Amino acid sequence: MTALSDLAGLVAGLDPADLFQLPAPVNLRRIVVAMSGGVDSSVVAALAAATGAETIGVTLQLYDYGAATGRKGACCAGDDIRDARAVADSLGIAHYVFDHESQFREEVVERFADDYMAGRTPIPCIRCNMGPKFTDLLTMARDLGADCLATGHYVRRVMGPAGAELHRATDPARDQSYFLYGTTEAQLDFLRFPLGGLPKTETRRLAEAAGLRNAAKPDSQDICFVPDDDYAKVVTKVRPEGNAPGPIVHALTGEELGTHRGIIHYTVGQRRGIEIGGQPEPLYVTRIEAEGRRVVVGPRRLLGVAAARITETNRIGPLPEGPLTAKVRSLAKPVPITLDGPLGEGADTTIRFHDPEYGVAPGQAAVIYAGDRVVGGGWIEGTTPVESPEDAAA
Repeated sequence: MTALSDLAGLVAGLDPADLFQLPAPVNLRRIVVAMSGGVDSSVVAALAAATGAETIGVTLQLYDYGAATGRKGACCAGDDIRDARAVADSLGIAHYVFDHESQFREEVVERFADDYMAGRTPIPCIRCNMGPKFTDLLTMARDLGADCLATGHYVRRVMGPAGAELHRATDPARDQSYFLYGTTEAQLDFLRFPLGGLPKTETRRLAEAAGLRNAAKPDSQDICFVPDDDYAKVVTKVRPEGNAPGPIVHALTGEELGTHRGIIHYTVGQRRGIEIGGQPEPLYVTRIEAEGRRVVVGPRRLLGVAAARITETNRIGPLPEGPLTAKVRSLAKPVPITLDGPLGEGADTTIRFHDPEYGVAPGQAAVIYAGDRVVGGGWIEGTTPVESPEDAAA
C-alpha cells in the first residue's frame, strides 16, 4: 500500500495543491469531501488527506429505496454509508452523516413520479445536484469552515478570463457535465473536481494504491432510488394511479389502435412496449397527453425536432461569440444549435437545431456547450416538430 503522503504524487506528478486548486500552504486549508461510499469520492477523500489539508468527509443520507421498491438495501444509506465511514476511518479523517431523506423524497423522488404522471421524461440526478447535493452540501461545508467542497464527479473546473469555468472531463466515457449544468457561478467558485482529468482506470489504481476497501466496488448503473432500471415500479409505489389504462392513438389518423397499461410506462421516442401490430411502418411514442391518458404514436419521422423551448435556464460564465452545441440526453452527441433568446437567471429561451434532432422530450435537460466548456442549459418544456402530424397526413 502506498503511503498516504505519497498518493497525490502518483497523479501525473501534480503538486497536491494543483489537484484541489488551493493556495499554498495547503496544510493550513480545510477540505470537505462529499462521500457517497463509492470508489470515486473515496479516492477524492484520500487525495485530499494526502495534501496535508485538514479533511472532513460528509455523507448525505438521502433515500432508503427499500420502502419504495420492496428490495432490501439502500443507496446513500445503509451499505454505502458504512463504506464511506470505513474509508474515512482508514484515512484518519472526520466523517459526518446528515439525514436528508424527507427532503430528498419531496424534492427528487416525488417530483420524479409527478413528472412521469404529467407525461414528461424526468432526470432526477440533475434535480438532486441542484438541490440536496450541491445546495445543502455547500452550506454544510461553509458551516464547517471549509476552503472548498470536493466531489468525485468527472468534470473539470478551469480558470478562465472571467473566473471559474465548468468543462467536460478528459475521459469522454466518464464525463458528467450534462448533469451539472445547473451549477451556479457562486457554487463553482467553491467546488473542486480533482478526478476530472483522470480516466476511471487511474482512479481505481489510486484506490488500490491507497488500500481503500471499496477499490473494486462496481459503479452504480441506475438512478439511486430506481434499482434494476424499473422506473414504473417506483412511480407506482409513490403514485398508484399512474397505472390507469388509456387509449393508444395514431398521430396521423387519430385512430385508436389499442389500450395501454398506464402512461408511466411510456416516454417520447419509445418503440418497445407499444405492442401494436399490423402497421405499415414501426411506431414510436410521439407525445403523451396526460390529461386524457392518451399515448400518441406514429412513424419515426414525426420525432424530428427543429427547436426546443427551455425554461429555468442557468448560465455559467459569459456567452461566447463562437458556435454552440447542445446535448438533449446524457449519452447523446452534442449537436450544433443556435440560441434564440437570453440564457440564465431562470429566463425562458429557445434552441434551434441546425439539423433535425430526434428523441427530444419535455422534462429532459438541454445542456449547451462552447467547445468543452459548459455554457449552461435548462429544462425542455416544449418542442417544435420538423414535420407536424397534419403536414405528414396531408
